[in-house]
Amino acid sequence: MKIKNYFVVVFAFIGFISCAQDKNPINNDHGYEVVVSDLTIPWGFVFLPDGSMLINEKEGKMLHYKEGNKTEVQGLPKISNRGQGGLLDIALHPNYEENGWLYITYASPEGEGNGGNTALMRAKFENNSLTNKELLYKATPNTTKGQHFGSRIVFDNAGYLYFTIGDRGDRDVNPQDITRDGGKVYRLNDDGSIPGDNPFLSKPNAKKAIYSYGHRNPQGMVLHPETGEVWTHEHGPQGGDEINIVKKGANYGWPVISYGINYDGTTLTSITEKEGMEQPLHYWDPSIAPSGMAFITSDIYPEWKGDLLVGSLKFNYMDKVVLKDGKVVKEERFLDGLGRVRTINQGPDGYIYVGIENLGIVKLLSK
Repeated sequence: MKIKNYFVVVFAFIGFISCAQDKNPINNDHGYEVVVSDLTIPWGFVFLPDGSMLINEKEGKMLHYKEGNKTEVQGLPKISNRGQGGLLDIALHPNYEENGWLYITYASPEGEGNGGNTALMRAKFENNSLTNKELLYKATPNTTKGQHFGSRIVFDNAGYLYFTIGDRGDRDVNPQDITRDGGKVYRLNDDGSIPGDNPFLSKPNAKKAIYSYGHRNPQGMVLHPETGEVWTHEHGPQGGDEINIVKKGANYGWPVISYGINYDGTTLTSITEKEGMEQPLHYWDPSIAPSGMAFITSDIYPEWKGDLLVGSLKFNYMDKVVLKDGKVVKEERFLDGLGRVRTINQGPDGYIYVGIENLGIVKLLSK
């Protein structure tokens, strides 16, 4: 069991430790082009087979961008734009061209109680409207708290759907309790049914969709292009943002173990390890406030293949994370100072596209 060094905590609080981002060099070798302008918080976006884009604006609007024009999509469900909640991620079914299903997460006010909680829906996009809407999962209970809705969506190579929900600001109750929603990674079949080998099917009163637990607020999730593993990153408190590889039934420790401290500088927990709880592959201290995540497989950036891109909300840059033998060995800053990087995708053309708050979606150019 590791005990946090008291002096490190104190010095971090009063500002004597240099920030992590200061140690990462800025790389300006790649320019950028603004592809979609005048967006506020582009929480998630996808490319459709015809090359157009569907873009989720957190405030509760979905936009269809095609040939330079943005059109607001009709037929969205009722969305609660509260705190960090709103219209969140969007993903296409792996067989979208055959079945037409797309998936969204959003803060839903449906159900008992005031406020809302994270929901997952699938629908079809027809005539600039969402049709055939099916609510696949709705977290409970509703709460008026505005924190930690998650939420990202990804499909694995077997066709299972994973999505994340943050702890909803109730850290001492939700993350470690598998009978409650919040602070979890969930796994479903593509129609919303529960896979027969989910880890907590036999546990009394457990939420059967849970795949892993002990998370704080995962706002990045992506499939590793070679191993097929599901990778996430999540916000820590003040410090302690993490990259994790999701394992079936695993406990990621929040808030029992953490590399962060409370926002007022006080100690959150005195331990960073505990038996039965997973260690992160990497953590940031101080926090970069990560959002959005993508592995690079494109020939457009040949020297980057296998590297990981992570957005920084706090410091307004895109972080390129170099991995070697399962460890982070180097980080570089790109698009420094453009704004809060919310989401990152590698497009079908191989270019990296980045959603930046109060700017839009930019394309990272080759050298």
